[in-house]
Amino acid sequence: MSHDEQAGIEKAQQPSSGLAVSIDDPVQNPGMPPHRTRMTDKDPKSAKAAERAIYGLFYLSVAGSIWAVAAYMLFPIEDMQYTSIRNNNMFIGLGIALSLLSIGVGAIHWSKTLMSDKEHVEERHPTQGTPETRAGAIEVFEKANEESGFGRRKMIRNSLFAALAASILPGVTLFRGLAPHDGNDPVALLKQTMWESGQHLVRDPHGTRIKASDVTIGSAFHVIPESLAGLSHHDGYLDEKAKAMVLMVRMRPDQITEREERKDWSYDGIVAYSKVCTHVGCPVALYEQHTHHLLCPCHQSQFDVSDEAKVVFGPAARPLPQLPITVDDEGYLVAKSDFTEPVGPSFWEIH
Repeated sequence: MSHDEQAGIEKAQQPSSGLAVSIDDPVQNPGMPPHRTRMTDKDPKSAKAAERAIYGLFYLSVAGSIWAVAAYMLFPIEDMQYTSIRNNNMFIGLGIALSLLSIGVGAIHWSKTLMSDKEHVEERHPTQGTPETRAGAIEVFEKANEESGFGRRKMIRNSLFAALAASILPGVTLFRGLAPHDGNDPVALLKQTMWESGQHLVRDPHGTRIKASDVTIGSAFHVIPESLAGLSHHDGYLDEKAKAMVLMVRMRPDQITEREERKDWSYDGIVAYSKVCTHVGCPVALYEQHTHHLLCPCHQSQFDVSDEAKVVFGPAARPLPQLPITVDDEGYLVAKSDFTEPVGPSFWEIH
C-alpha cells in the first residue's frame, strides 16, 4: 500500500465533527422517548367518557347490522324495479359499512385511550417450547387481559361481543336471496325453460328469426326463444331469459365430436348451448373461433363447443347443456325440445 493510500484511509477514519463516532464503535442505543401521560390516565372523568364512547361505537355497529337486515326486507331486490334495486344495494351497503367501521374505530379508540400505555422492551431470545415458555405465554395473556381491561370493563367487552355477533347477520340474511321463495325445487325450476319443440331461435334482443343459411362458419349468435321476445319486464322477462339464453355457433361438421344419441341435436355444423355457466351462473359469451372454446369471464371456466361443451379448464363442474335444434319448412332454425338437463350452476349436486 502506498503512503498516499494509507494517509487517505487514516483521514477517512478521523471524525469530521464532535458528533461522529469511529466505525469500530457499536451503534448507540438512543433509548426510549419520554413517556407522555394521557388525559385518560390522569382524569377518571376522561377515562369514563372514553369508555362510553367505545361501547357506544360498538352498539352503533349493532344498529348498523340491524339496519342492513331491515333494508333487505324494506327494499326487496326481487321486485326487479330500478329504484328498489338501487335502494337495496345502497342501504344494505351503508348498514354493513357502518357496522364494520364502528367496530374498527371503537377498537382503535379503546387501544389508544384505555389500554396500557407503558412502553416495553423485550429482548430477543431463542424460541423454545419448554414448560417455562408455555407458562410465560399464559402469563402474558393474563397480563394483557389485566392491562387492556377486557375482563374488567364489562360494558366494553359485552358491547364488542354484541357488535361482532350482529355483524354477521347481514351476510347471513343476504344468503336468503339465493334460494327460491315459492317453495319449488330449484332443480325443477332450472330444468324447465321456455324452449319447446318448434320454438324459433331468434336474435337477442331484437327477436328476428334466423335462417340456417345465414349462419356462416365461425360465427356466433346470441339467441333466445321467440316467445320470450314478446314478454315485458313485468311479465318475468328477465327471470325467463336468465334460464333460456343460448349461444349458437357454426363449425364444419367434421370438427364436431358427438355421441350417437346426439347426432341429430345439431344441424349442418350448427350447435346451440346454454349461456349459463355451470359454475355459479355467469353468462358464458366469449367465443374463440380457432379453438372452439367458450370462456366464462367471471372465473375463467372454458368449454369446448366442438366436443359437447365439455369443461377443459376452470372450476365449472359439468358441460354446458345443449339445446337440440333443427330447421322448419322455411329453413328457419327451431328447437326440437327443451334442454334435457337443468341449466345453470351445480349447487345442488346435479348429475
